[in-house]
Amino acid sequence: MFALRFLKKTKFDNYNDYIENAVPEIPNNFNFAYDVIDVIARENPDKIALIWTDDSGVVKKFTFRDMARMSNAAANFLTARGIGRGDTVLLFMRRRWEYWILMMAMHKIGVIPIPSTNQLKAEDIKYRIDAADCRTIIAFDDGNIITEIKAAIGERDNIQLIYSNEVADAIDVYPQTLTRVPNENTDTMVVYFTSGTTDQPKMVAHNFIYPLGHINTAVFWQRLTDDDIHFTLSESGWAKCSWGKMYGQWMAGAAVFVFDFAGRFTAHDLLAAISAHHVTSFCAPPTAYKMIIHADLKKYDLSSLVKADIAGEALNPEVYERFLNMTGIKMREGFGQTETCVMLFNNEWIEPKPGSMGMPAAGWDVQLLDERGVPVPDNTVGEICVSLKKGRPTGLFQGYHKNEKQTASAYRDGFYHTGDVAYRDSDGYYWFVGRNDDLIKSSGYRISPFEVESVLTEHPAVREVAVTGIPDPSRGMAVKATIVLNKYFQPTDILTRQLRDHVRARTAPYKCPRVIEYVDSLPMTISGKIRRALIRTLDNAKTSIIEPVKNTIGLGKDDNEK
Repeated sequence: MFALRFLKKTKFDNYNDYIENAVPEIPNNFNFAYDVIDVIARENPDKIALIWTDDSGVVKKFTFRDMARMSNAAANFLTARGIGRGDTVLLFMRRRWEYWILMMAMHKIGVIPIPSTNQLKAEDIKYRIDAADCRTIIAFDDGNIITEIKAAIGERDNIQLIYSNEVADAIDVYPQTLTRVPNENTDTMVVYFTSGTTDQPKMVAHNFIYPLGHINTAVFWQRLTDDDIHFTLSESGWAKCSWGKMYGQWMAGAAVFVFDFAGRFTAHDLLAAISAHHVTSFCAPPTAYKMIIHADLKKYDLSSLVKADIAGEALNPEVYERFLNMTGIKMREGFGQTETCVMLFNNEWIEPKPGSMGMPAAGWDVQLLDERGVPVPDNTVGEICVSLKKGRPTGLFQGYHKNEKQTASAYRDGFYHTGDVAYRDSDGYYWFVGRNDDLIKSSGYRISPFEVESVLTEHPAVREVAVTGIPDPSRGMAVKATIVLNKYFQPTDILTRQLRDHVRARTAPYKCPRVIEYVDSLPMTISGKIRRALIRTLDNAKTSIIEPVKNTIGLGKDDNEK
């Protein structure tokens, strides 16, 4: 396992041993493409790095030798196109195999890639071009994104558009050798735009030691080894791709499996791919696991699958239990952000608690702080913050690209402030509550939207739900549930009473929704996260505070007032 070269120890007896001895030692002028990919290519050239397939059935396999040589050729191609050190390049590559070649090529010559999802529209792309001062865009033509890119470029003649097939052709033409281009550890290596759930997307800049932070992600959270084939569902436009389909996995020695499907995938597509390619390790957000537990698993050979992890949103305990009963696999939840690597996770030395984020990763001094910046006691909600007193953890972002004000807001008083809130139980496990802005403060109580959503999704009528706070003259805020119903259920007064009774029977009375609104769909970000801020904005714009609105049933006194 290549990753162990960066650690003082190769085996760990317990969680405390891991915490004390699994912080990586950082080499000078580290470059993942040269110092990991090229080295493995020399030492174990035929080892499979990437297994790629699409929904038409095409399969391609790439060894580490292929990755090293092809990334050299791609780097020479980019140089010939006038792209060099410090230039920013927007990538719209979906899950095309050329993406991995391009990323390594850009790392080698100091170009700053900005991976982006093919779901963006012209205005989104224009914003990114201007914010990042991009002069080059590389894209896979999926029939839609090129139209949007051209609309975003407009009449500008200083932006070049390169198609992915040009990159594929160049790999066979350009020299497959390259003289190393030096870099500093503090140079910007990659930039990701955040999802923009509450504001315009921010540009998260990671430096060249970022990949080493993913030793925690792949080796200790996902527990990967040289024999694994790991499948993370994410598209290349999101930071989760870096989490699960590249850096840590290759350092752990695993092969990365990529399924490049067009549009939406089905549970059949997913399970058939796992079965056909003997995937041993899988990581996805809760949405994917919800699809899996409703499928007939007896139709698929999942005997190779032995590890399953979950991230992106908090895990509903019911999903955990049903997946465990169906597969015998205990899912291990992890938590992090675009700005970080995994910073909390259910490690191999502890029994996972369904719905818990687990415990801190090695090198991450995670503390829960109140509004005054004071650590809170166990079982008390506080903001998830990372202490910087001993330096920044490996893998924590260096700042928001070209925005010192945003960076200063996140890095203050000796901490990185995540903006997420959680509590820690008496056993040391952390439990996600929500975004700080999403927390509902009602009659002195602090209510987690996720907690109420988890209870509501257990009811057979509820397909999707977003819980938010609405203005209330006596409580400050009241709990509102915006619900998408499953097929055959109708938004009636009787159903509303049933849903309230369902919540009341499973959690504290003050958490019961005072208003339930039935809608056809919830507003989502491009990355699939609920835009609770937009729901709050729309509710605040309504003239009445607690009176029912269209398709809304407002209810009387809280249960604790009866």
